Amino acid sequence: MQATVKWVDGAMFLGESGSGHSVVMDGPEDHGGRNMGVRPMEMLLLGLGGCSTFDVMSILQKSRQQVSDCKVEIEAERADAVPAVYTKIHLKFVVSGTALKENQVKRAVELSATKYCSASIMMEAAGVEVTHSYEIVED
Repeated sequence: MQATVKWVDGAMFLGESGSGHSVVMDGPEDHGGRNMGVRPMEMLLLGLGGCSTFDVMSILQKSRQQVSDCKVEIEAERADAVPAVYTKIHLKFVVSGTALKENQVKRAVELSATKYCSASIMMEAAGVEVTHSYEIVED
């Protein structure tokens, strides 16, 4: 994998993935930015959420669950000192569908957390406390 991040001005950067997709990152005004993009540390949370939700949906689809919607709500805490690393991250999956089996949803979340989600497993290896929960919403 490859990526490039190019400084634009102030605290704004343009990230380009190896697959050719771009994203604007920017800082708050009090740090020289114009608040016109996602913060770099927020990108880590979005990547974690995308990685884990991809896994959960893939597992649920393979187990033939009738999912109509799936989102993950992420809450994170950072250290008060520099570097302000993440210390705790909680991912709450909200899975909607028809006749969803709780054991299948639970299994999908657990497999993502312990076996498949590279981002989550990497965060835990770095000392971040990563926890997971789920909620099922019947259509």
